[in-house]
Amino acid sequence: MFVSWTTITKRKEEQTGAMGEEEGDRRSEALLEKLSESSYNPSEERQVQRTGTVWTAMAHIITAVIGSGVLSLAWSVAQLGWVGGPAAIVFFAGVTVVQSSLLADCYISRDADGHGVVVRNKSYVQAVRLYLGEKSRLFCGFFLSISLFGSSVVYTLTSATSMRAIQKANCYHTEGHGAAACSAAGGGSDVYYMVLFALAQMVLSLIPDFHNMAWLSIFAAVMSFSYSFIGFGLGAAKVIENGVIKGAIGGIALASPTQKVWRVAQALGDIAFAYPYSLVLLEIEDTLRSPPAESETMKTASRASIVVTTFFYLGCGCFGYAAFGDATPGNLLTGFGFYEPYWLIDLANLCVVLHLLGGYQVYSQPAFALAERWFGTEASTIDVVEVPLLGRRRVNVFRLCYRTAYVAAATAVAVWFPYFNQVVGLIGAFSFWPLAIHFPVEMYLAQAKVAPWTARWLAIRAFSAACLLVCAFASLGSAVGVFGPKES
Repeated sequence: MFVSWTTITKRKEEQTGAMGEEEGDRRSEALLEKLSESSYNPSEERQVQRTGTVWTAMAHIITAVIGSGVLSLAWSVAQLGWVGGPAAIVFFAGVTVVQSSLLADCYISRDADGHGVVVRNKSYVQAVRLYLGEKSRLFCGFFLSISLFGSSVVYTLTSATSMRAIQKANCYHTEGHGAAACSAAGGGSDVYYMVLFALAQMVLSLIPDFHNMAWLSIFAAVMSFSYSFIGFGLGAAKVIENGVIKGAIGGIALASPTQKVWRVAQALGDIAFAYPYSLVLLEIEDTLRSPPAESETMKTASRASIVVTTFFYLGCGCFGYAAFGDATPGNLLTGFGFYEPYWLIDLANLCVVLHLLGGYQVYSQPAFALAERWFGTEASTIDVVEVPLLGRRRVNVFRLCYRTAYVAAATAVAVWFPYFNQVVGLIGAFSFWPLAIHFPVEMYLAQAKVAPWTARWLAIRAFSAACLLVCAFASLGSAVGVFGPKES
């Protein structure tokens, strides 16, 4: 049962006269202190109406997880082969199910004596601070901020790539496949595409928070399904046209074993980093209504979403490899493994761009909320301003200015550093284990009060250690992919 700040205060006052309940008072007071440290706002608790369901949670998750990277998984399967590729996709799906279940249980924190004092951890950083302390929060907040802002930059770059691919597909259809004139199509227009995308994001960034963007996530999820189905279908059609399933058990053969090892590591990294959504899981869970318990709804949505995601990952990855074998492109659409039907390629790339509109917001809203909690009441002040053509309007000036500046900054980085996505990928590789595995595991152990050296404790520790080894190997592969020689 959730209780207001006033109720908690009265309860404390009534209990001060009871000598037998002093210990309970001290524990409640300690939890109240954590409430204030976690930026808990009891008035906000009354104002927020949580109406989310398993379906809206699935929409948020699929929008966050199924990105245009699904079209690049055929390359990863090509490096790992017919055994290693599908096995890796299924393995990391299982890892994500376990990791998301552990984190979902950390949303609600209750006092030990059951006095009814409840803390909602509305963000990843808040949960880390509550369970693991200030030092862990600082470490987590640093990498979390980079990851969220970096995602905005990468989404901007990816949208421009997809929009340029539409122009190139039309050019190839007119001038012929592989025409030299089309290779540079849109060469100077990436900035134009990025600015268009940024203008759309400035408008969408006016959505107040996660509680008000279910419609956008549903739309983006539909777009995800659309281009994933197209990639799936194009691969299957190519296999039928070829009349043979290409590829090998061990994947693409390279000149040296060392090259093969690094390619395998890079492919594992691409698959591993394509799954987790821990950065936004608690924000999604905070939108859910109860009963049933938010954690149960979140776990159900997570499992269902991962099943759907794995289906598309296996379909696009395996059919893409079966269609092209050793010649599998880095991206089935923008890499022009397919040229015809050109209108279908255009439609798929358009769906990618439309999906990125929602995906950008899924990863930007936590960054906006982080800043608004930092500035406190200044960020919630509503002013009446004169808007051209619209007259006097009630406007949150801080929100308008900060979010517009955030989008502008992400766009500027994308324009000035077009290879920034490689840097972000490298940072993501090295921060993957702490953010996606380590902190969720440590928070769950603290929240569930799992006794050390029990079977449950050992199993969770073994899970974390195994993921650390795999992630370390994949991170080295990502580093080699960024800094090493570019070999086909």
